Amino acid sequence: MHFDLADRYHDTDSRLHRLDPRVKVVTTIGFILSTALLPDGSWAAFGLSWLLLLWANHLARLGLDFTFRRSFLALPFALAAVSAIFSPLGTPLAEWRVAWLTLIPTDYGLMRFVSILLRSWLSVQAAILLVATTRFPDLIHAFEHLRMPAILASIVAFLYRYLFVLADEALRLLRAREARSAAAPGWRSGRSVAWRAKITGHMAGQLFLRSYERSDRIYHAMLARGYRGQLRTLHPHTMRAGDWVFIGVFLLWIGLIHLIGQL
Repeated sequence: MHFDLADRYHDTDSRLHRLDPRVKVVTTIGFILSTALLPDGSWAAFGLSWLLLLWANHLARLGLDFTFRRSFLALPFALAAVSAIFSPLGTPLAEWRVAWLTLIPTDYGLMRFVSILLRSWLSVQAAILLVATTRFPDLIHAFEHLRMPAILASIVAFLYRYLFVLADEALRLLRAREARSAAAPGWRSGRSVAWRAKITGHMAGQLFLRSYERSDRIYHAMLARGYRGQLRTLHPHTMRAGDWVFIGVFLLWIGLIHLIGQL
């Protein structure tokens, strides 16, 4: 298997890795919701939230800047909230004329925009840490324990499992196309844009047919092995004392963050 870009798990023996996956899922979701509910401009509360992430990075033994370095990839998507800068509330800071538009940034709009960026940045770091410290099958089983519909859990699990297989299949199709599109030295391989679009369409059709046939074979093989619509694991999840202690510390820290955020 050559395609592994979607597999972000880092195998390290740490306290965070040893936590029950249900604890990690619940605390991650709780952290994201807590960050989303913080008032705009709660800079001290945002700072404490980041300290909580740094503490989690330390427990994971992945380096304090592990999630920090990777989170910037998602920041451009948060720029969609740039219109918040021009909120009619607050004191105007300037006046910009763009063609027939008059844009007036305000101090309240700027504060709201920065707050949205910080919320997105912290939430992305929490999600990165969850994926880096929890194997995907454990995540699926954790969601099942938390009453996620079994059919939905199965769909997500199979999508993740065979995403790598389909990506490898697509790479083989691309390699075959390149091998059949050779050109003389000094000439570009391939032909016109229309020709490339036609070949791409054929490749997509081939990939769909191969995927459909493979799914049928896999489904019958699973039925022959006793599959009844529920994913099973050889490692049942049990809550230990360390899991409860982690939840307690997390709740105390979240409570402190919101207390400071309301001041």
